[in-house]
Amino acid sequence: MKYNLTWSAHDGNKTRMKKIIFISLILVVIIIGLLHFFTPGNLHFYHDTYRRLSYFPIAIGALFFGIRGGLMIAALTSVAFIPHLILYIGYGTKIYLSELTEVLLYLAAGAVIGGIAGRESKLREKYKSISEKLSKSYERLHKETGLLIQAEEQLGVSQKLSALGELAASLAHEIKNPLSSIKGTAEILLDEFPDKHPKREFVEILLAEVSRLNTSVEHVLQFSRKQTKKEDSETEPLSDVIIRVSRLLKAHGKGKLIDFKLSDTTAADNFYVHGDKVSQVLLNIILNAIDAVSGEGKIHVEIKKSDSGLQVSISDNGPGISIADRERIFEPFVSNKEDGTGLGLSISRKIIASYGGDITVSESKDGGACFTISLPDSDADGHKIE
Repeated sequence: MKYNLTWSAHDGNKTRMKKIIFISLILVVIIIGLLHFFTPGNLHFYHDTYRRLSYFPIAIGALFFGIRGGLMIAALTSVAFIPHLILYIGYGTKIYLSELTEVLLYLAAGAVIGGIAGRESKLREKYKSISEKLSKSYERLHKETGLLIQAEEQLGVSQKLSALGELAASLAHEIKNPLSSIKGTAEILLDEFPDKHPKREFVEILLAEVSRLNTSVEHVLQFSRKQTKKEDSETEPLSDVIIRVSRLLKAHGKGKLIDFKLSDTTAADNFYVHGDKVSQVLLNIILNAIDAVSGEGKIHVEIKKSDSGLQVSISDNGPGISIADRERIFEPFVSNKEDGTGLGLSISRKIIASYGGDITVSESKDGGACFTISLPDSDADGHKIE
């Protein structure tokens, strides 16, 4: 709106300026006519000077107002020249006609100069129109080039994902057999520890994680075979999943001085989820937090109810994540770690999205990163989770 107002003011000033110029030219023509009238006819030098000065307002009028303006000023100059012609009526027909020829020259000068100025004005408008079209074409080309670059980037990501899918299928086949051996060994160890033995809990965690990993491998294999098997795994309280993952990661972080806090989980007791999937999300985020903190690290897991469902916040006192990178970190192959694949957070967001939720990142109270997992009361199929 400001742009239009600016140009409107500019056009108004231009119109006023033209009016002032036109009025000034008329005044000059009138003054020259009066000079002709009051100067005696025998003073030929002065009359010749006035006659030549008359060409200036004609030329200026033609340049500013085109052929119509040039002819109009020339006609007014001819009218102002009449007093001069009257003075020469008694000097003979030849002299009188010679002075009368000046009127034709005035009109010819106005027409010729006005025609040239009008042609130049039309060319200027034409070039201006061409310049505007070129500018619009450049903007459109710039936009289309940006879209093309974006499409090429997306194609590159798709090719990486395709290659990664093939690699994942190959690795899944190789991992499946060792998993069976690990599971069998863990079951043997479980028999060695009675129910109340302090180490039995860790063997149970080992079996659960092997089972979860085996399920993930099965999903990869099913995907590589293009099977669309419906999800039929059992659900469990979200609180149990969070407690199980927290116990596992407390042991993982023993090499660092990490103050790991888990808030009250009762809000998630009646909130049922697929444990294998959600534990994968929690593991990805908390392991990233463990890697990020240094020295006396702090990791806090908090569960609270929201208007639409439940929120699980995982915060740390690490270096944090810049505002510019808070969306990029969820893109495939984007990682701040030298040996990171950049897939953990991307997969985690997709898992939460399958529940109709989302994962966001912000700054924590301790200055680090705070990942918030938002889960709705209903899953993606519209069935009540709790």
